[in-house]
Amino acid sequence: MNTQILWFATRGAGIVSLLLFTAVVVLGVMTSVRWQARQWPRFLTAEVHRSIALLSVVFLALHIVTAVVDPYASLGWISAIVPFASSYRPFWLGLGVVSVDLLVAVIVTSLLRARVGRRVWRAVHWAAYASWPLALAHGIGAGSDASAAWMIGIDAACIFAVVTAVTWRLLAGRPSADLPAVVAAIGRGSSREPGALR
Repeated sequence: MNTQILWFATRGAGIVSLLLFTAVVVLGVMTSVRWQARQWPRFLTAEVHRSIALLSVVFLALHIVTAVVDPYASLGWISAIVPFASSYRPFWLGLGVVSVDLLVAVIVTSLLRARVGRRVWRAVHWAAYASWPLALAHGIGAGSDASAAWMIGIDAACIFAVVTAVTWRLLAGRPSADLPAVVAAIGRGSSREPGALR
């Protein structure tokens, strides 16, 4: 029974981590373009981004710890720290470890931001953009529910959210690049020019 609880905890924490991590990336993109609305000031986006980032770390830690102590998987701590060292699905677990390593670098430089300087912090913070797809690939390749319709729906929603945010970020310098228009265009699979989104 304890093994089953650990298995459910590992799966659940991994899925929640992905959802929270997706929200962190989307909010990070919105913060980077200084997005705000009358009802949602810019500082609130940054605060929500930080709060969800901290919450995602809690669920990520729970995901890792429960996976390591689960006797069924018998991963061991080395597999959780050293990329591609696991005997169980080494490639997919390795992607997860690399994702966590990049995330740890972002967290450490964020905590030491005053000491490392804005330029270093910003350069390392870009690692979050590489960490997210690695985490997604880890879940798809190592997750026991990856082929379930509901999990495919969650993965698709996360991909849609990040692609929309990044597309909007890339178009942010253009007057027509408001978020609702970008979402509508991506949702339709529109092939029109970015300037014609509105």
